[in-house]
Amino acid sequence: MHIAILGGTGDIGQGIALRLAADTAHEVTVGSREAERAETKAEEYTTELDSRGIDAAVAGAENAVAAADARIIVLAVPPYHVGDTVEAIADALDPGDVLVSPATGMKRDDEGFHYHKPGAGSVTKIVANAAPDGVAVVGAFHNLAAGRLANLDADLGIDTLVIGDDDDAKATVVDVAEGIEGLRALDAGGIANAPEIEGLTPLLINVASNNDGLHDLGVRFE
Repeated sequence: MHIAILGGTGDIGQGIALRLAADTAHEVTVGSREAERAETKAEEYTTELDSRGIDAAVAGAENAVAAADARIIVLAVPPYHVGDTVEAIADALDPGDVLVSPATGMKRDDEGFHYHKPGAGSVTKIVANAAPDGVAVVGAFHNLAAGRLANLDADLGIDTLVIGDDDDAKATVVDVAEGIEGLRALDAGGIANAPEIEGLTPLLINVASNNDGLHDLGVRFE
């Protein structure tokens, strides 16, 4: 399957791209608003994989070009850009494509990070509202530490919660996520449950920042 990681030059995008390229047979393209930046980062990721003896390559392209040939499009962009990003690539999307949203809204004060719930109810819902007809939306990869994900020497052993109103699309994303070694994907219901999941991210950051040895904290449900 062809998977595009829009915003794939950023921290979480890098981690998802590297893990998918290293652990699965999916074709991975990272996207950016600037094609040259995407191509440069893709070369860096491919070099990293090659240095580990992994025979895989990551491609790079402008966001709409990356999305055009992909079946799954991961929106690894800041939460305040998700709606604009979906609108910018709308013409490149086809019925049956799946948009995946890992973004969560946060604000910070002297006490730490806090969930910033958008007016739509969640960032995942913003994506769902912007998605063209026939394009499913699934929330996943919200609560993963970017540094741990991008470090291919790190064992994951953690879970990601997956939400969506289209059961087939959600099952597809679960299969893709579980192709990443050490990552377990759990069905957490529909998009209406997104606020609870997105709200875990600032909690994890606060715990990680206040406790030694928990810098790349993740969650595991047992």
